[in-house]
Amino acid sequence: MKFPLDRPMQVAVVDDTQLNLFLIGKLVDRMQDARAHNFERPTAALEWCLANAPDLIIVDYMMPEMDGLEFIRRIRACRDRDDLPILMVTASHERDVRYAALDCGASDFLTKPVDAREFEARVRNMLKLRQAHLANEHRAETLAAEVRRATADILDRERETITRLSRAAEFRDPETGAHIQRMSHYSALIARRLGLGDTFAETLLMAAPMHDVGKLGIPDTILLKPGRLTADEFAVMKRHPQIGHDILKGSSSSILRLGATIALTHHEKFDGSGYPQGLSGQSIPMEGRIVAVADVFDALTSARPYKPAWPMSRAIALLREGRGTHFDPTCVDALFHTWEDVLAVQSRYQDEHAPEPPVSPPC
Repeated sequence: MKFPLDRPMQVAVVDDTQLNLFLIGKLVDRMQDARAHNFERPTAALEWCLANAPDLIIVDYMMPEMDGLEFIRRIRACRDRDDLPILMVTASHERDVRYAALDCGASDFLTKPVDAREFEARVRNMLKLRQAHLANEHRAETLAAEVRRATADILDRERETITRLSRAAEFRDPETGAHIQRMSHYSALIARRLGLGDTFAETLLMAAPMHDVGKLGIPDTILLKPGRLTADEFAVMKRHPQIGHDILKGSSSSILRLGATIALTHHEKFDGSGYPQGLSGQSIPMEGRIVAVADVFDALTSARPYKPAWPMSRAIALLREGRGTHFDPTCVDALFHTWEDVLAVQSRYQDEHAPEPPVSPPC
């Protein structure tokens, strides 16, 4: 008999009678690629079975310490052993014992005295069933690994597309790549502090850099103007949230869909005075409220060709002043409550010649 695995099939034999244990063990070892592990004491057998991976258990009914029924109950109590075949050895007249064994989870029976030909047939059938289960389990694990690899490849390509799209917007905007990194990490910090979960925070981290992708549709004469915009020019500039939403909407990607919402809503204000839709309060999607705080905070504390960086104390004061008007108060508070992490992000993603950030939290 041949079991086409890369290891012998492991068979635990449990019987307190030494002669029976020896004979059954020899019958198992006669089979090619099957190895018997003999135990006189059921407690020792149970310990070994739970610590290892037997392919079949052959257990006697009448034993000291615990009988075969209790032994099977304890094995089946481990849910990862549900598929393990178990043969119980009983006397031919112990019909009630067999019924109870079936209820406990026995797979089949051997009758005393054990007949060698019957033994071989029943053990062969049990091990073939075990082989089939292991093969299916291996196929399932292989398929799952392939799916994980394919999913990771798709996610990597998606991230690359998002990065390139965000960089395209950067090339037309005086904002720096470091700003994109900082504001997206601030956004993720706020999301985690608000209890929105790691999955949402990670998706937000990837989607936030696309908040200003709509600036691709704004003329350079307006986008790169060093001075204050006229009313007409500002009206054109205010179109970039809708342009960004139109670029990103309708995607099958959850990241791009989130990016579309962020692009559309990150200039809305909590009191309804923002644009493009004049949304207020809870009607502004949470991702838009989060990115509004992260984006403004970093814009204030970063140098631009048209302005120096604000002192941190002045930026903190503006955020605090804007709680409930420009900004969702909970998002502002969440940023302040993660201050050590905010400083770590600032230190990691610095513009050239950026001043050292202060170490004291806002108070």
